[in-house]
Amino acid sequence: MRLHLVDGTYELFRAHFSRRPDRRDPDGRDVKATTGLVESLLALLHDEREAVTHVAVAFDNPIESWRNERFPGYKSSDGMDPALLAQFDRAEEAVRALGVTMWSMDRHEADDALATAAARWSDQVDQVRILTVDKDLGQCLRGERVVQVDRRRERVIDEPALRALRGVGPASIPDWLALVGDTADGLPGIPGFGERSAAAVLAVFEHLEAIPTLGLRWQDVDVRGRQRLAATLAERFEEALLYRELATLANDVPLADKLDDLAWAGVPRERFTAWCQAIGVERLAHRPARWA
Repeated sequence: MRLHLVDGTYELFRAHFSRRPDRRDPDGRDVKATTGLVESLLALLHDEREAVTHVAVAFDNPIESWRNERFPGYKSSDGMDPALLAQFDRAEEAVRALGVTMWSMDRHEADDALATAAARWSDQVDQVRILTVDKDLGQCLRGERVVQVDRRRERVIDEPALRALRGVGPASIPDWLALVGDTADGLPGIPGFGERSAAAVLAVFEHLEAIPTLGLRWQDVDVRGRQRLAATLAERFEEALLYRELATLANDVPLADKLDDLAWAGVPRERFTAWCQAIGVERLAHRPARWA
C-alpha cells in the first residue's frame, strides 16, 4: 500500500508554463493549466509502476500564508499571471472530479499538508511518495519509507540519495535552506553561503545553534573562508533563525481525513464526464482506465 502526496500548486504551475497548446473553456477562460493538471494526474493514477492506492493533492489557495506575516519578502501572488491565479479554484474542482482527496490550504501551505500527511501515516503504509521538486520537502524523508519523486526527471530521492545530493540529512534541510536560501519561496539566505559551504558546516554541526561564532572553532569544517563565514553568520544569526522558521514545515496541520479516506477507488464517471463537458475537454472523458 502506497500513499502518494501531490503538490498540486507545482503541478498547476508546471502545466501552465509547459509547451502544451493554449486551451480555453466554452466561456473563453484559460484552462490550459487545469487541463494539464488533470492529464498529469490521470497518468499518475493509471501508472502501473506507481501502483497508486491512496492519494491526496494539496494546493496553496491563496498563495499567501502565515509566513508572509513573518517575512514580507516571502513568496506571494504578486506578479503572478492572472490567468494562472484564476484557475486554482477550478483546479481543485477538477481533482475532486477525479475522485481524489483534495486539500486546499489557507493559513498553512500545501507543503505543510504534505509534510503532515507523511508524518501521520508513514508507519501505516509501505511507502509515502511525495510528488514535488520543492527542496523543503527533503526534511520529510525517512530512509526508503518516505521518498520524494521528481516525475519530470523520473527520479526518486530517498534519504541516502538526499544526503548524497545535498550533503546533509533531512533534519538539517531547514538549516541548510536558511543559509543557502530558496528562490522558489523568496528566502534570500545568508551572504557568502553556497550549497557546498552550507552543507560542509551543517555536516559537522547539524543545526544553526550548534555552529560556533568563531571561525577558529570550525577546524573540522572543510570549507574556505571559515573566518569570514563565521563572522557573517554571527552578524546575521537572527535572520538565519527566521529563514529556518519559514523553511520548517508543519507536521500538525489539522487534516480532517483518515488514511482510509485517501483510498482511490477510481474516477467517478458521471462527475468527471460533467466536468469535462463544462471545461470543453470531452476527449478526456474517455481517458480514465479505472472507474469508481
